[in-house]
Amino acid sequence: MQHNITMESPIGPLCLSEENGILTGLSFGKAPTETASAFLLHCVQELNEYFRGERLVFELPLLPRGTAFEQKVWAELCRIPYGETRTYGEIAAAVGSPKGARAVGMACNRNPLALVIPCHRVVGANGKLTGYAGGLPVKEFLLRLEQNR
Repeated sequence: MQHNITMESPIGPLCLSEENGILTGLSFGKAPTETASAFLLHCVQELNEYFRGERLVFELPLLPRGTAFEQKVWAELCRIPYGETRTYGEIAAAVGSPKGARAVGMACNRNPLALVIPCHRVVGANGKLTGYAGGLPVKEFLLRLEQNR
Protein backbone atom coordinates (compact mmCIF):
# COMPACT_ATOMS: atom_id res chain seq x y z
CA MET A 1 0.00 0.00 0.00
CA GLN A 2 1.30 3.46 -0.88
CA HIS A 3 1.45 6.23 1.72
CA ASN A 4 2.29 9.91 1.22
CA ILE A 5 3.07 12.74 3.59
CA THR A 6 4.09 16.37 3.30
CA MET A 7 7.00 17.50 5.43
CA GLU A 8 7.73 21.16 6.08
CA SER A 9 11.46 21.80 5.81
CA PRO A 10 13.90 24.73 5.65
CA ILE A 11 13.75 24.44 1.84
CA GLY A 12 9.96 24.30 1.64
CA PRO A 13 7.46 21.46 1.59
CA LEU A 14 8.71 18.00 0.67
CA CYS A 15 6.50 15.13 -0.50
CA LEU A 16 7.54 11.71 0.79
CA SER A 17 6.08 8.49 -0.63
CA GLU A 18 6.50 4.90 0.49
CA GLU A 19 5.31 1.45 -0.39
CA ASN A 20 5.54 -1.38 2.12
CA GLY A 21 8.11 0.35 4.31
CA ILE A 22 10.40 1.43 1.45
CA LEU A 23 10.91 5.05 0.40
CA THR A 24 9.87 5.39 -3.26
CA GLY A 25 9.67 9.16 -3.65
CA LEU A 26 10.98 12.37 -2.14
CA SER A 27 10.20 15.46 -4.17
CA PHE A 28 9.70 19.18 -3.78
CA GLY A 29 6.12 20.21 -3.09
CA LYS A 30 3.11 18.89 -1.26
CA ALA A 31 1.72 15.37 -1.26
CA PRO A 32 -1.43 14.98 -3.38
CA THR A 33 -3.08 13.07 -0.54
CA GLU A 34 -1.91 12.56 3.03
CA THR A 35 -1.78 9.00 4.32
CA ALA A 36 0.95 8.94 6.94
CA SER A 37 2.64 5.78 8.15
CA ALA A 38 5.07 5.00 10.95
CA PHE A 39 7.79 4.53 8.31
CA LEU A 40 7.19 7.96 6.77
CA LEU A 41 7.28 9.56 10.22
CA HIS A 42 10.67 7.89 10.71
CA CYS A 43 11.79 9.33 7.33
CA VAL A 44 10.72 12.80 8.49
CA GLN A 45 12.79 12.30 11.64
CA GLU A 46 15.91 11.41 9.62
CA LEU A 47 15.38 14.39 7.31
CA ASN A 48 14.97 16.74 10.27
CA GLU A 49 18.24 15.37 11.71
CA TYR A 50 19.89 16.05 8.34
CA PHE A 51 18.63 19.64 8.27
CA ARG A 52 19.93 20.17 11.83
CA GLY A 53 23.36 18.91 10.74
CA GLU A 54 23.09 15.83 12.96
CA ARG A 55 22.75 13.18 10.24
CA LEU A 56 25.43 12.62 7.61
CA VAL A 57 24.05 9.37 6.15
CA PHE A 58 20.45 8.30 5.62
CA GLU A 59 19.59 4.81 6.82
CA LEU A 60 16.40 4.24 4.88
CA PRO A 61 15.44 1.43 2.52
CA LEU A 62 15.09 2.97 -0.94
CA LEU A 63 13.33 1.90 -4.12
CA PRO A 64 14.11 4.43 -6.86
CA ARG A 65 12.51 3.37 -10.12
CA GLY A 66 14.42 4.07 -13.32
CA THR A 67 16.46 2.62 -16.16
CA ALA A 68 19.55 0.50 -15.58
CA PHE A 69 21.75 3.51 -16.39
CA GLU A 70 19.83 5.77 -14.01
CA GLN A 71 20.18 3.13 -11.29
CA LYS A 72 23.97 3.10 -11.81
CA VAL A 73 24.14 6.88 -11.65
CA TRP A 74 21.98 7.07 -8.53
CA ALA A 75 24.10 4.41 -6.81
CA GLU A 76 27.21 6.45 -7.63
CA LEU A 77 25.60 9.63 -6.28
CA CYS A 78 25.05 7.83 -2.99
CA ARG A 79 28.82 7.28 -2.81
CA ILE A 80 29.55 11.03 -2.77
CA PRO A 81 30.49 11.78 0.84
CA TYR A 82 28.53 14.34 2.83
CA GLY A 83 29.99 17.80 2.26
CA GLU A 84 31.75 16.91 -1.00
CA THR A 85 30.85 17.41 -4.66
CA ARG A 86 31.58 15.65 -7.93
CA THR A 87 31.19 16.83 -11.51
CA TYR A 88 28.84 15.28 -14.02
CA GLY A 89 31.91 14.10 -15.92
CA GLU A 90 33.37 12.41 -12.84
CA ILE A 91 30.10 10.57 -12.26
CA ALA A 92 29.95 9.56 -15.93
CA ALA A 93 33.47 8.13 -15.78
CA ALA A 94 32.70 6.31 -12.53
CA VAL A 95 29.71 4.52 -14.11
CA GLY A 96 31.71 3.50 -17.19
CA SER A 97 30.41 6.15 -19.57
CA PRO A 98 33.22 8.76 -19.72
CA LYS A 99 31.49 10.82 -22.43
CA GLY A 100 28.10 10.59 -20.75
CA ALA A 101 28.04 13.77 -18.67
CA ARG A 102 24.76 14.88 -20.29
CA ALA A 103 23.19 11.48 -19.64
CA VAL A 104 24.27 11.78 -16.01
CA GLY A 105 22.57 15.18 -15.92
CA MET A 106 19.36 13.62 -17.21
CA ALA A 107 19.59 10.84 -14.60
CA CYS A 108 20.01 13.51 -11.91
CA ASN A 109 16.97 15.30 -13.32
CA ARG A 110 14.94 12.09 -13.04
CA ASN A 111 16.10 11.31 -9.49
CA PRO A 112 12.93 10.26 -7.61
CA LEU A 113 14.54 10.61 -4.16
CA ALA A 114 15.86 14.16 -3.83
CA LEU A 115 18.25 14.74 -0.90
CA VAL A 116 18.47 11.03 -0.04
CA ILE A 117 20.06 10.34 -3.42
CA PRO A 118 22.22 13.47 -3.27
CA CYS A 119 22.11 14.89 -6.80
CA HIS A 120 22.59 18.30 -5.17
CA ARG A 121 26.25 17.26 -4.73
CA VAL A 122 26.83 17.22 -8.50
CA VAL A 123 28.24 20.38 -10.08
CA GLY A 124 29.37 21.52 -13.51
CA ALA A 125 32.86 20.86 -14.86
CA ASN A 126 33.94 24.34 -13.78
CA GLY A 127 32.64 23.78 -10.23
CA LYS A 128 29.63 26.03 -10.79
CA LEU A 129 26.14 25.09 -9.71
CA THR A 130 23.90 23.82 -12.47
CA GLY A 131 20.24 22.83 -12.65
CA TYR A 132 18.41 21.35 -9.68
CA ALA A 133 14.78 20.29 -9.29
CA GLY A 134 14.38 22.45 -6.19
CA GLY A 135 16.10 25.41 -7.85
CA LEU A 136 19.67 26.68 -7.58
CA PRO A 137 19.07 28.55 -4.28
CA VAL A 138 18.00 25.24 -2.69
CA LYS A 139 21.03 23.45 -4.11
CA GLU A 140 23.28 26.20 -2.76
CA PHE A 141 21.55 25.99 0.65
CA LEU A 142 22.08 22.20 0.84
CA LEU A 143 25.74 22.39 -0.16
CA ARG A 144 26.38 25.18 2.34
CA LEU A 145 24.55 23.21 5.06
CA GLU A 146 26.83 20.22 4.45
CA GLN A 147 30.06 22.22 4.07
CA ASN A 148 29.44 24.25 7.23
CA ARG A 149 29.02 21.22 9.47
